Amino acid sequence: MLRELAASAEARSLLHQQPPGGRGRERQIMGEFLSDQRGVKCAVGRTFLVGGAQQGLDVVARAVLGVHDRVAVDALTYPGFKMLARSHGIELMPVACAATGPDLDALDAVCDRNRIRAVYTMPTMHNPLSWVMSELHRRRLVDIARRHDLLIIEDASYSFLAEGAPAPLACLAPERTFYITSLSKGLGTGLRFGAIVSPIQFKDRVTSAIRASYWSLPSIVAVMATRWIEDGTLSRVEGDLVEQARRRQLVAAEVFRGMNTVTGPTSMCLWMPLPDGLRMDQVAAALAEQYVAVSKASAYAATPQAPHALRIGLSSVESEGLLREALMTVRKTVESFPI
Repeated sequence: MLRELAASAEARSLLHQQPPGGRGRERQIMGEFLSDQRGVKCAVGRTFLVGGAQQGLDVVARAVLGVHDRVAVDALTYPGFKMLARSHGIELMPVACAATGPDLDALDAVCDRNRIRAVYTMPTMHNPLSWVMSELHRRRLVDIARRHDLLIIEDASYSFLAEGAPAPLACLAPERTFYITSLSKGLGTGLRFGAIVSPIQFKDRVTSAIRASYWSLPSIVAVMATRWIEDGTLSRVEGDLVEQARRRQLVAAEVFRGMNTVTGPTSMCLWMPLPDGLRMDQVAAALAEQYVAVSKASAYAATPQAPHALRIGLSSVESEGLLREALMTVRKTVESFPI
């Protein structure tokens, strides 16, 4: 792709500064892709290109959230949003997690007791719990958001892994939902490329936030990513990743048979609550000594006390054979501690 771009007529223009949110053509391609492939209807005209989902979250925070604003989040949530909230002076209000999504009765109660500005949610392939919220669950969340006048920040970074998922929240409540996604998970984590789909009334605020933070995405990244959308490369790569995730989940299910885990059939990770009396820092340290890296629940907890659990990634190990060895090491290590 780099050779193709270097030989193209637009090579010189790719070195020029671009408008905030990207050039019109690339924004159009991304908007059509999100509308056709991700179910975000009428995305064209409301799409801004960003350097990955984390930058998208930061832009939305700059655009519509202020110091001391309160945002409802799952009790276990994406660590990047926790760090972002801390840097912006945003207060996170944890909501208990149920088996297939946030406890919406708890969310309603939090909103009754507090002035909540927004809810941050991952309805399609939650990180770290891998849930995909049902349509009924999504509609009730939207009802709560409308009743309490909440903005919705929908993080769809892993949504491409979920087959047959219901419509995104941005389709159910476009007037209040910021849809944030990234193609980096599929195309390569070093290629920072993603998008925000903003409610129409906040477009100017998003543009201003982009100007104030990074001005515009490098053109060469945007052109590479959108050409891969147009020629089918992205769809092929994401399809391959779904099948890889499915195979790796089967390996994990075999290795961890009989153990308590929470995951999904095409998720790239699994959540392992530890047996009573076993501490996550002990297990993580013991695994690190064996060159196996896992994430502790404390990184994901929005509550003062984190459950003793581990997030185990399945995609970063190069081969399925090596993955099996690493997962066996996890099982043996957990079982080696006296309970």
